[in-house]
Amino acid sequence: MRVDVFLKKTLIIRQRFAAKELCDNELVKVNGVIAKPSKEIRVGDVIEIETIKGIVRYRVLNIPQGNVKKNEVTQYYEDCSNDR
Repeated sequence: MRVDVFLKKTLIIRQRFAAKELCDNELVKVNGVIAKPSKEIRVGDVIEIETIKGIVRYRVLNIPQGNVKKNEVTQYYEDCSNDR
């Protein structure tokens, strides 16, 4: 699954366009490498997003097959911002 689609489907970012813009502006990294919106995500990857408040990190636990309900998002990623 593409990184921009993953961010949207798991509700980390509300709009795919916004996720694509973050990638285009080099604010998203996958496993420490700047990611294009089309970068394929796999289980175990670490996604870093640079925000105004700092860098947030998410570890991919699962790849969603369809739309994700708000109460199910924790199945797909874990917040690992405090691991470093």
